[in-house]
Amino acid sequence: MAATDAPTPERLPLRERKKLRTRQALTDTALELFTERGFDGATLDELCDAVEVSKRTFFRYFASKEDVAMAPTQDLWAAFLDDLETREPSGGTVLETLQASLYGALERMTGAGWARSVRLSRRLAAETPSMDAHGLHFCDRTVRRAAGILTRRLRIDDPRDEIRLRLALDFFVAAHRHALEAWVTLPGAPGRDALAAELRRVFEVVPRALTFSAEPRSA
Repeated sequence: MAATDAPTPERLPLRERKKLRTRQALTDTALELFTERGFDGATLDELCDAVEVSKRTFFRYFASKEDVAMAPTQDLWAAFLDDLETREPSGGTVLETLQASLYGALERMTGAGWARSVRLSRRLAAETPSMDAHGLHFCDRTVRRAAGILTRRLRIDDPRDEIRLRLALDFFVAAHRHALEAWVTLPGAPGRDALAAELRRVFEVVPRALTFSAEPRSA
């Protein structure tokens, strides 16, 4: 059974729709400002002035400049955790379960500019150490939450299963990172479908990576 869909913006109360619009405006404006001036070249005051909100309002939505700059990918992982929590296990491998939830989360990224925002965010992170560190911390929290969800929902009899589960999560995260890096460098303006294709391409070779022969190169 597929994960329960989140309410679409049109079905949300007016107050919630306004909050979503403010959050989106902060994210979009931040990424444009940071891309144009560099992450350290644009201040939080300038961002708030551009969106016409107070810093107090900003901190209702985000904890820092790094947080707003990485919101597009963090939104994907929030949807992933929600899908993982609600999707009925299919009886396949843990890695297949994780992949299904990631594809389900990707389908929920329906914003017109989401893919472009992710590319801008990833390019900024590649040249901004504080964003990279923020991303690593966020990734660690997400992996721990995913492990907790799977531990609650799956049958784990052998103590070694906990190690297998964490290794499956590590392979999953590494494969996603590899696919994302490849997708960001694609020419033009690749969208969600192109990202899904890159993910499938990389996930396909993960099982064989474990049995890849370490044969010496011929002289």
